[in-house]
Amino acid sequence: MFNKIVKKNNVKKVFVGMSGGVDSSVSALLLKNAGYDVTGVFIKVWQPEFFECTWRQDRLDAMRVCAKLDIPFITLNLEKEYKKEVVDYMIEEYKKGRTPNPDVMCNKYVKFGGFFDWAMEQGADYVATGHYARVSRVLGSEASKLREKSGNLEASLPSKYQLLAGDDKNKDQSYFLWTLTQKQLSKTLFPVGDIEKPEVRKLAEKYGLSTAIKKDSQGLCFIGKIDIKDFLKNYIKEKKGDVLDEKGNVIGEHDGSFYLTVGQRHGFKIIEKTSDDSPYYIINKDIKKNTITVSHSPKMANDESKIVSLKNVNWILGKEPNLLKTYSSRIRYRQPLEECTIKKVSNLRHSVDWNFELHFTNPQKAITAGQSVVIYDGEICLGGGIIED
Repeated sequence: MFNKIVKKNNVKKVFVGMSGGVDSSVSALLLKNAGYDVTGVFIKVWQPEFFECTWRQDRLDAMRVCAKLDIPFITLNLEKEYKKEVVDYMIEEYKKGRTPNPDVMCNKYVKFGGFFDWAMEQGADYVATGHYARVSRVLGSEASKLREKSGNLEASLPSKYQLLAGDDKNKDQSYFLWTLTQKQLSKTLFPVGDIEKPEVRKLAEKYGLSTAIKKDSQGLCFIGKIDIKDFLKNYIKEKKGDVLDEKGNVIGEHDGSFYLTVGQRHGFKIIEKTSDDSPYYIINKDIKKNTITVSHSPKMANDESKIVSLKNVNWILGKEPNLLKTYSSRIRYRQPLEECTIKKVSNLRHSVDWNFELHFTNPQKAITAGQSVVIYDGEICLGGGIIED
């Protein structure tokens, strides 16, 4: 694809994933100022033809930042990987009545899949992104003893890498990074992970980066803000269904339960009006019958439980945590952390022998199959999994 890039003496070579936003722009700036040999890489992904996408403008913004920083700029085509692992996955999950998390899969298969693997093949020492998260290198107890005994603090000894939450708790993105492995973390830098967002913009402005006042991207990873229902209509045919109240009475209609998510308060039509004009929330959906149940109170959701079963679990340290400890976790992005314990259970539904359950101190509402659950020990992200049906 590209000729292998030769490192300059002992200077560390870093490929920075440049999205055209301010976070990745400042990440490249900080690495350049720190003395790294930096190359900006814009990842081109599959884009739907029926939506107006911003990738050309984003690429131009990334290119301008690289020109300002006087660093090389490369465009890496990962359209196939993105279409298969993010878009096709998302469509299939909605068809099955689950709620996918495309940003998690984008990180796993695109940023820390295709991009990471390609960068290592090109001779990079590290990849970097603009995520608000941190990496901490921790030496094992035996390695620490050997270092102290030898007096050689630079000795090449076994170590582990922890994923930490970003210092800016309003922007922390560790939730989307729970699939990372030790190999990936050992070669990853998050330059803005210990900086708050307002300071990032100040740095961009101070150094004259064109992305300083650019708005943050919203919506689907790389593609941007789109209406999921409008997107899915191109792949899943509409199927009219009934909207039910808590007593099972038909009070409205919708275009397909697979388009909708528990907790959502739009995307359906109420025909039978009442004196209560407060919004309705989806509290349950039945894919087989193609019905949804709604309530004026989101707290009426009938999937409230203290136990959440997980599949496809990844422990970032490569081994399961201490099952005797109490941890905290969230079952959706930005949800306040909730206290829980981890249980290892026999798994008869899948080919693996064991799976895990989270036992929460407080009941969890709107537990949504397909979404990610991410587990923390203080600020350390231990890993996560996918909520089972």
